Amino acid sequence: MRNAPTFTPSIPWLNARRALLATLVIGSSIAGCLAMAQVVSNLALGWQITMLTLFGLTFSWIALAFWGAICGFVICALRLDPLSLKRLTAERPTTSRLVSRTALVMPIYAEPPIPTIAGLEATCRSLLQQPTPQGDDTANVIRQHFEVFILSDTQDAAHAEEEAAHVAALQQRMAGQLAIHYRRRPNNHGRKAGNIADFCRRWGRRYDYMVVLDADSLMSGDTLLHMVHQMQRYPTVGLIQTVPIPVGQRTLFGRFTQLASALYSPMLAAGQSFWQGDAANYWGHNAIIRTRAFMAHAGLPTLSGKPPLGGELLSHDFVEAALLKRGGWQVLLDTSATAAMWRRNPHASASRNSFEAMPSNLLDFAKRDRRWLQGNLQHLRLLTGVGFHPISRLHFFFGAFAYLSSVLWLGLLLCTSLMVGYHAIDNAAEPLLPQALSLWLLSTTLGMLIAPKLLGLLLIFCQYPHAFGGRFKLVVSTLLEMVFAALIAPLMMAWHSLFIINVLIGRAIDWQTQHRGERSLSWRETWRHTGWMTLCGVLWAGTMVLFSPSAFGWLTPAWLGLVAATPLVKYSSSGTWGGVISHRFGLLHTPSISLKPVLLQDFANLMARSPQILTQTPSAMLVMPPAELLGEMPCQLLKPAKAPHEPPAPRAKEPH
Repeated sequence: MRNAPTFTPSIPWLNARRALLATLVIGSSIAGCLAMAQVVSNLALGWQITMLTLFGLTFSWIALAFWGAICGFVICALRLDPLSLKRLTAERPTTSRLVSRTALVMPIYAEPPIPTIAGLEATCRSLLQQPTPQGDDTANVIRQHFEVFILSDTQDAAHAEEEAAHVAALQQRMAGQLAIHYRRRPNNHGRKAGNIADFCRRWGRRYDYMVVLDADSLMSGDTLLHMVHQMQRYPTVGLIQTVPIPVGQRTLFGRFTQLASALYSPMLAAGQSFWQGDAANYWGHNAIIRTRAFMAHAGLPTLSGKPPLGGELLSHDFVEAALLKRGGWQVLLDTSATAAMWRRNPHASASRNSFEAMPSNLLDFAKRDRRWLQGNLQHLRLLTGVGFHPISRLHFFFGAFAYLSSVLWLGLLLCTSLMVGYHAIDNAAEPLLPQALSLWLLSTTLGMLIAPKLLGLLLIFCQYPHAFGGRFKLVVSTLLEMVFAALIAPLMMAWHSLFIINVLIGRAIDWQTQHRGERSLSWRETWRHTGWMTLCGVLWAGTMVLFSPSAFGWLTPAWLGLVAATPLVKYSSSGTWGGVISHRFGLLHTPSISLKPVLLQDFANLMARSPQILTQTPSAMLVMPPAELLGEMPCQLLKPAKAPHEPPAPRAKEPH
């Protein structure tokens, strides 16, 4: 670069970090398994092996989350950058000029046009409001170095006509400030990944970088410019992923989820970045990508076999990050937007923002998980892929195990219940209470489960309480969130187990547009999807009362959520209950509510406009996309290519 020196990101002692984390996780797992072996030592050999296997895998997963949270806690408490381990300080405005061209690309598929376009417009206006170095004319600089592409895969003609009218109106409003382009494909081949690949082949060579946005993404101009300058500064980096924080939901479920994300995500993201280093993951949106690196190395192949485990790769983002890393490019997790929460300046996070929306109720949340589960299980087939970095293989495994762990937990609970019932029948007496070692192991496991939440609370309590309503309301809100999380955990276990069974018997699903707006559920819909959980929970609890009242008490955290599944899902989808708790009692507040970032205020103002104003420009006024600059994006090999059969070469004669 002519205007600024180029560097490689500083990530000291990366191998030592990974070795430390592996030692802590493996050591904890061995200790837990040894204790469990003593607990089940009086059981038959088959039961011992089954219980140890289920417990060992589950406990190792808990240990990984626990020690990752510990790493993040230390990083945030000391206010260190998780990559360089340098002390975080107030960032000075960059003095380097933009010397690159960046495309903001938003792939959409039958999305609601008003919030989609309003979010994109808020992002664009935030970008146009950013100061540029050395007194340059901001509007001119942004116009020269940024363009926007709305990449539509909408197939319904009426919906597409409405969508195009909204885009045409946006083009008129942004005329002379920022180029807005619209392209609609006549098909949906390859889904989102195919949509992005089509853009890359047609226009990718025009741009140095592309920022991928979802239909519900909101990113501040400060964040966008920061990412572009980081890419200019570090030419070895192929992708930078930000940490998007959910905002905008008013239902009780939405407020609980937003609180949990705001509380724990900064710490957990710092812990992940600490050990992932330059082999981080990609979450599909709110990220910047070096376009030519992506085109050269991230073309997705099709898996052999039929869906659900074959065919098109659904969770494409994990694979694209792994392919970039395999191609020699660094993949980073940028925590600067969330790290601003830990700085002493209470308003530091008001300008550097990365937001997203989320499902407003548990049913839509579970349906989204169903799609992700099918895609992540496909990743198990890539564990032996050629040339992948070991950390990329871990991403594949962890992504699948996040759902498989539900089956293990369910198996552990069922085995425990069966043993309790067998003991009661065999001895015709009430089973003894758990021994001291059993109590210690249970307490340790529960403590490791809730420790990340308590550590996140401690950080906020000491450093940033006012953004969550003050210390007292922060503690009460966190306790409520912990209770809610404990209640819905058995529901997610049941759903995930059912989804995995469906995948294993060959039932694939279509990857359709998710519900992004608020949606309150009816009793009928709720019972249709959760009634079987409530009935199973009642049957399970009743059986435990009959055979072992003590086991009934110890297993309360598991069966209670199932028994309460229907009312829990129904009432948590209510915006009324969310409003009462938030507005009347001042609980479940997050920085997006307390600090009122300008980006979210602008988005709310844009959403409040009259629909007639938004569509007063006919779709026929659409501005044509720019001239194409065609390029290739070849499909990558995931397995070693089979060499063609050739006859063996003749052996050379040995000299006499």
